Amino acid sequence: MPARLILNADDFGLTPGINRAIGELHSAGVLTSATLMANGPAFSDAVAVARAHPTLGVGCHIVLTDGAPVSPPETIPSLLGPQVPGQAGRTFRPALLDFLQALFRGRIRAEDVYREALAQIEKLQRAGIPITHLDTHKHTHLFPAIARPLLQVAERTSIRAIRNPFEPSWSLALNRGSRTRRLAVKLIGRLRPRFAAYPQIRDARILTTGGTVAISATGQLDAATLAQLLCALPTTGTYELCCHPGYNDRDLDRVATRLRAHRDAERQALLTEIPHSLTQPNAPTLIHYGALWD
Repeated sequence: MPARLILNADDFGLTPGINRAIGELHSAGVLTSATLMANGPAFSDAVAVARAHPTLGVGCHIVLTDGAPVSPPETIPSLLGPQVPGQAGRTFRPALLDFLQALFRGRIRAEDVYREALAQIEKLQRAGIPITHLDTHKHTHLFPAIARPLLQVAERTSIRAIRNPFEPSWSLALNRGSRTRRLAVKLIGRLRPRFAAYPQIRDARILTTGGTVAISATGQLDAATLAQLLCALPTTGTYELCCHPGYNDRDLDRVATRLRAHRDAERQALLTEIPHSLTQPNAPTLIHYGALWD
């Protein structure tokens, strides 16, 4: 059986321009999946795009850093940042570093992660979205304190797949992305055996892939990088390619994200490189996470 590749766009629901790009790319046959942010400013628009593209696999992009929670803030205190003077309501910690410091100091409670993840999943379900899988904003389920409650929520809500948040060695060996990011991805890769040993993963109660491609290249996934990754893709196995396409427009200017102009670059890279890769010998079969159970 040839390799299978999931082409997944993160940040579905962040802006109308990102939503429009996801719909256009799926219609063009170069994107199979997207993960929807329950707390995204353009959530309702994303739901409309998903309904208009029923063959697009839609997962839940669990957000625990950046933005406002879906749960009542008083029910998830360990996930919140400090109160900002003049700001109505409490929000998540805006910086990943602050989140990780709290996580490593044991200040984030599993029950708060469980409660907020459940609230985000149920918001998508109430909107009529059949959820194909889970992943997390900024890959926070790399860490056991997040992965364990997330897998428990997945079982409770009958979600049968989750992103493998570790980049495979063949992808990392291409040396794409900044040196600092590649080093961080390699170091975090030491947690991969623990991820594989979770009972839900070990016993295949929740399925995943052989790894997620292009994590280290986030922010630098241009056409040349994408072409190199696709050329290096093994001829067997199942992988996800994680991307962040969109339009760099006024709506994007209003949200906090480090990925701006590069969203246009990723959109163009998908449009040019995916069709070319599908004409090559041993081209991968494009799927979404719902096909893992086929």
